[in-house]
Amino acid sequence: MNLKQIVEAESRYLTSNYKKYPLFVEKGRKCIVYDYAGKRYIDLLAGIAVNALGYNHPRITNIFRKQLKKSVHVCNLFYHPYQALLAQKLVEISGLQKAFFCNSGTEAVEAAFKLARGYAYKNQLGEGKHEILTLDNAFHGRTYGALSATASDKYRKPYEPLVPGFRFVRFNAVDHLHASFNDRVCAIIIEPLQGEGGIHACSEAFLKAARDLCDQHRALLIFDEIQCGIGRTGCYFYYEKFGIRPDILTLAKPLGLGIPLGALLTTDAVAPTFGPGDHGTTFGGGPLACRLGFEFLKVLQDEGLLEEIREKGDYFRTELLGLKEKYSFATDVRGEGLMLGMQLDFPAREIVNRCLEAGFIINVTNDNVLRFLPPYIITKKEISKFIKALDKIFSEVAQARTEGSPAAALAGGH
Repeated sequence: MNLKQIVEAESRYLTSNYKKYPLFVEKGRKCIVYDYAGKRYIDLLAGIAVNALGYNHPRITNIFRKQLKKSVHVCNLFYHPYQALLAQKLVEISGLQKAFFCNSGTEAVEAAFKLARGYAYKNQLGEGKHEILTLDNAFHGRTYGALSATASDKYRKPYEPLVPGFRFVRFNAVDHLHASFNDRVCAIIIEPLQGEGGIHACSEAFLKAARDLCDQHRALLIFDEIQCGIGRTGCYFYYEKFGIRPDILTLAKPLGLGIPLGALLTTDAVAPTFGPGDHGTTFGGGPLACRLGFEFLKVLQDEGLLEEIREKGDYFRTELLGLKEKYSFATDVRGEGLMLGMQLDFPAREIVNRCLEAGFIINVTNDNVLRFLPPYIITKKEISKFIKALDKIFSEVAQARTEGSPAAALAGGH
């Protein structure tokens, strides 16, 4: 089937909940994606932070082939070696003590909420201690509990009423955080570096206040590092930067390198809340996904990728800041490591389309923030090629604005 036939077939047979770009992907290698016409694209999105080692990494494809000859699925009533191996590695790098595996980030968040409320109930921490605080601008997923903790009305409104017991705190507002806490709060969930919300970092003061308040009110601190975790910012977890440890940590995105895998990590004190039958999953933590996750973490260590991420992230950020200084419509550059965003003063989807035409894959979040989540193995040469292309696109936008041409309307018409 050609691209036109695929588009027509999807329109006929699939629900229309994805606004797709006109790219028909055939294959990929390292940081390059190829369409069926053979055109090359440098991927700076990595499957929205999933393909952290790019495409067809030799160690990963080798593990994949080996495990396919053994087993893909083993139910959680039996043992296989890779859950324990992956859990041990995650415990070692996180400072937490226990792991639960599921299929996705939103499932990890659902498990976190259930664990937090169950912990308060089973430990008799107080009547009505079930409220969960979350932040303005947050995104935690699309299932009902995760959606209830997600701030944006465009995600929430059509599906209300949502799960009760969630309240929102203003982002980085320490005074409002203090005012929002009481003894009914059983947990607060925080993305230390927000992704879908536009690449916004929580301040150290806010995170430390959250930790202190949780300790004072016997509540649990949940960090959602589904997008920013497992190396994306140049350290295993973003919270390491502040020396603050959560009670519960949710992970997914790159963990299974494209095979669905999410994880919840927690402490020895909290983990017993889940006894036999209290929570579960049919597919989560299978041997293929866990073996791939274990190999991914070994690659991060063996190839010294965390240091490379920091170096290449600094280079990428510096180049983006250069464009910001050059073009007035680029109003901010945010993020850390290889999780970066550039805010524009107009809706940015057309810029994404122009980048695609030029052979570069990025996307837009929060309407006007160009989001960059390249594979950890991207080279400075590939980053430089992209910056040069983006500079050319921005130059065309600036000229169209100056001339007041119809093209300027695509960039806000200022």
